[in-house]
Amino acid sequence: MKYVPDSTADQAFEADNTVDRVGVPGLLSELDEYAVEQALQLKEKNSDPDSVTVTALSVGPEGAADAIRKALQMGADAGAHVVDDAVAGSDALATSKVLAAAINKIGSVDVVVCGMASTDGGMSVVPAMLAERLDLPQVTFASVIESQDNQFRIKRDGDTATEIIGAVTPLVLSVTDQTGEARYPSFKGIMAAKKKPLESYALSDLGVDAGQVGLSAAWTAVESTEARPPRTAGTIVTDEDGSGATALTEFLASKKFI
Repeated sequence: MKYVPDSTADQAFEADNTVDRVGVPGLLSELDEYAVEQALQLKEKNSDPDSVTVTALSVGPEGAADAIRKALQMGADAGAHVVDDAVAGSDALATSKVLAAAINKIGSVDVVVCGMASTDGGMSVVPAMLAERLDLPQVTFASVIESQDNQFRIKRDGDTATEIIGAVTPLVLSVTDQTGEARYPSFKGIMAAKKKPLESYALSDLGVDAGQVGLSAAWTAVESTEARPPRTAGTIVTDEDGSGATALTEFLASKKFI
């Protein structure tokens, strides 16, 4: 799961053009809430739910613990937080490296569930990179998930077709916002979350060299940023003499909308 800046707040960047994740209110990425929900449903549908442990994992600053706590309030059993100043500025490649090391630290897993993308970066590549690093099959962009024992089958909706993809566990699964609304934490869940374990790891705990992550090791970088220009007044098309349709068509054509 990713701790992201609140999209309703004023976004800001640091002097090095990285996203300000400290001075801007943060929260659990909405797209990752769907991943938490599907992980919880997999546990609930299991023939022996008590044998299944759902662990919420996040890499981020101190505030990312709040995102993990929300997952615990929703019903996750345990949390894991990788927090290390050296991680700041990491790109998707480095992020997948840290996540893979954290998953290996947690232990043997059956299913790694991810959101389809982060609401701040929107790259959608970390699940695939994570699968490669863990040497696991990937079934990504699932809109419908079916499982029986160690067999998984998903439906992936594309622009021109729908695919049905199958795989066996262990695997990496990413889910879209079409899988179903995420549950709200109940009062009981909020109280229970206070007693659930939440482990914190530094890079040294994971065996990750700090020189392989962070802004200096990133393969991608933001060159510059600028504020969105203020909205200007729109064009009003009148139809006093029956020429409105023609004027509207010409306007849309000039903007290459048609």
